[in-house]
Amino acid sequence: MYTERKTLTMERVAETDMGIITKSRRGTSQRELNKLLRELLPAQGNWSEEDYLWLTDDTNRRVEYTDGFIEVLPMPTDKHQTVLQFLFLAINAFIVPLGGKALFAALRLRIREGKFREPDLLAVKDAKDPRRQNRFWTGADLTMEVVSEDKPARDLVDKRHDYAEGTVPEYWIVNPQDETITVLKLEGPAYVERGVFRRRDTATSLVLPGFRVSVDAVFDAE
Repeated sequence: MYTERKTLTMERVAETDMGIITKSRRGTSQRELNKLLRELLPAQGNWSEEDYLWLTDDTNRRVEYTDGFIEVLPMPTDKHQTVLQFLFLAINAFIVPLGGKALFAALRLRIREGKFREPDLLAVKDAKDPRRQNRFWTGADLTMEVVSEDKPARDLVDKRHDYAEGTVPEYWIVNPQDETITVLKLEGPAYVERGVFRRRDTATSLVLPGFRVSVDAVFDAE
């Protein structure tokens, strides 16, 4: 059913693309474009998993999915990406020689049926881990989020629950706003704090013994 619906949707997009191009030369109104998009895309609450995957296969925007609803994440700032780059280079240099794999956004992580997240960084200790699939991963040994200014609770609260639900053993919350790195360890169905690391501290991992980063170096990265 989805294949038929997707094919029909793509055909409608193809057909209307020419209309958009033609009309844009005459000045298509924003109201008309908005109406067209509402007709082509599912309403909030009605997105299927395949709808979501189809959408995110064809966009560079980061979009997350929960039980029929999508959330478009904000574009990252320079500071956000600089911190993320530092962390990725650090963990990549550590984990690759050990046979592991680390990647950064955008890559989808399936928490469970009906829920996908796009962590800033995710890693597995074994690069051949079967959870590491091409279209999306179905699990990870470690995830990291650099807290976004627009909605800190997304990373501080919501994703703490999400990654626990996805049984990710370790979750790092890297917060440029108060310059802390919180390392969470999964115990049963929930996370407990392994440590809250501040300037002059060194944040360490339990899942990756020996991996450590200077908090000063993370937040002073340029």
